[in-house]
Amino acid sequence: MRRLPALLLLLLLILAGLGAGAFWYARETYAAPGPLAEPAQMVVPRGGTTAIAEALAARGVIADPRAFVAAAWLTRGEGPIRAAEFAFPAGASLREVLEVLRRARPVQRRITIPEGLTVGQITAILERAEGLTGEVPAFEEGALLPETYAYQWGDPRAAIIRRAGQAMEAALAELWAARQPELPLASPREALILASIVERETGQAEERGLVAGVFINRLRRGMMLQSDPTVAYAAADGGVLDRPLTRADLDREHPFNTYRVRGLPPAPIASPGREALQAVTQPEATEFIYFVADGTGGHAFARTLDEHNRNVARWRRIERERAAGNTR
Repeated sequence: MRRLPALLLLLLLILAGLGAGAFWYARETYAAPGPLAEPAQMVVPRGGTTAIAEALAARGVIADPRAFVAAAWLTRGEGPIRAAEFAFPAGASLREVLEVLRRARPVQRRITIPEGLTVGQITAILERAEGLTGEVPAFEEGALLPETYAYQWGDPRAAIIRRAGQAMEAALAELWAARQPELPLASPREALILASIVERETGQAEERGLVAGVFINRLRRGMMLQSDPTVAYAAADGGVLDRPLTRADLDREHPFNTYRVRGLPPAPIASPGREALQAVTQPEATEFIYFVADGTGGHAFARTLDEHNRNVARWRRIERERAAGNTR
């Protein structure tokens, strides 16, 4: 009987050693580098800790789902684990993985709406954007401000539409309030319409103010705008024309045909950017009332019809030479 206390003491020492070993092993496992060979991002699913552990293991972020579940439970007082898209560093330990899931900012994706696109083109961009959810709600031509917008995986497409619409309203209100006096534009809506035409007329930033100035001069004189992009918009029924304009297009009776209708068309023909909006609210002072392509990507401007006709003849010659070169 005297040997019982000694055996009990030995057993307790063995258990203590095992406990210390288990504690050391758990601590080392928690802090040891993980299997991820290089930085990666993944969408962490909903469904509980086990589902998250299995997804992380399948992606190669962690090695042992059971160790992750145990570590998450033992550190549960540090906060909940979130489901979102996260970026994980190479070799992330269980501790670092849990830190990402609890405190890191989800991956910020970006979608860009370029200047001068129609409703159909913008809708296609939103539909193709990875990670956005839901249908693209209906919106009016010219209602969205071309810009780059950040979003997270799972955000609704309707949220991008709403933000882009609010951005357009804010930009238009700001620039309209700072407009030049006595412009022949009755409202911010008319400024938006003219800006959409300017946006489609020139892709060169340095020309926007001058092109806007020409159209402002034409509106002041009661002249027709005679803008080819408005005719193309009409010919494509609000889409993008995939062929050259014809004489029939120019002669067609249509509200958007500014060769047949005096003044502005009834609505924008695209979404103009902030620079185009600024160009029409702060147009460049000029005596020009005509312009035509010059063959370099820009335009040749003229004060008189005779000068303009010479510029047009020069452009037609360039077109013929290019056509002849393409047939050789």
